[in-house]
Amino acid sequence: MRVTGATRLTGILGGPEQVELSLSPAIHNGAFEALEMDWIYLPFGTRSQQLGSAIRGLAAAGVRGMNVTMPHKVAAMDFMDEISDTAARIGALNTIEVRGDLLIGHNTDGDGLMRFLSLDIGADLVGSRALVLGAGGSARATVVALAEAGAGEIWVVSRDPSKAQGLEYLAGNAVFQSGPLDGEAGRLVGEADVIINATPLGQKMEEPAVSTDKIRPETVVVDLVYRPPVTPLIEAARAHGAIAHSGLGMLLHQACLAFKIWTGVEPPMEAMSAAALGALTASNDVS
Repeated sequence: MRVTGATRLTGILGGPEQVELSLSPAIHNGAFEALEMDWIYLPFGTRSQQLGSAIRGLAAAGVRGMNVTMPHKVAAMDFMDEISDTAARIGALNTIEVRGDLLIGHNTDGDGLMRFLSLDIGADLVGSRALVLGAGGSARATVVALAEAGAGEIWVVSRDPSKAQGLEYLAGNAVFQSGPLDGEAGRLVGEADVIINATPLGQKMEEPAVSTDKIRPETVVVDLVYRPPVTPLIEAARAHGAIAHSGLGMLLHQACLAFKIWTGVEPPMEAMSAAALGALTASNDVS
């Protein structure tokens, strides 16, 4: 893409390692190219101590929008002028809209996940028993989205059980249960209708974060990690006959929502998906 003085800038703000692995630049630049828009999306690896100055400078730098990824989804809230109702409830954001001099925080993670589950997989979450691994920003968005989708029970497990318990207020009318990632989770796996891994553990671990021996064939499993595209959790779930997917579908749907916030234009999902798969293939993540 040729950058000119009129090019509108967007990007992703996160830890240097997380930004390096992100598919978001490929996804959004693929959309801009497909629509022949003079926009560009760039990675901005940012350490925690630099976060405030980076965000405060967005409007002055002419940035029109920014995604936010780990580990900044919660901390970035402190630098917003306005926060959407969804982001406020979750207590974390993944999208910043720059409207003039105003910075407006949004969270499209939960809605992106629910669109993937309902539109792409056809999962019926009403009355379901859902197990969420992790208690960070992505887990918070997942719990809120599951509650709004009508899940009957929501169970959260984390390496820090106190953080898992702290998400109870997000579960709405659903029956809530929490526990340690390496303890209670083993039993809950066999009872869950839906399992969502909202931790980054699948990126590097050679074994699933939880025991998968009791996963049932009818269970829907989503690992929000998308590099590698088949994580140990996905591989184990499929070995038990379960429906298991990476986080690529959620990533695409949340990207579409962010794209619409920034541009006001309906995003080209097919072009975005092709760009993501192309980037994964180019990096040898897909054989």
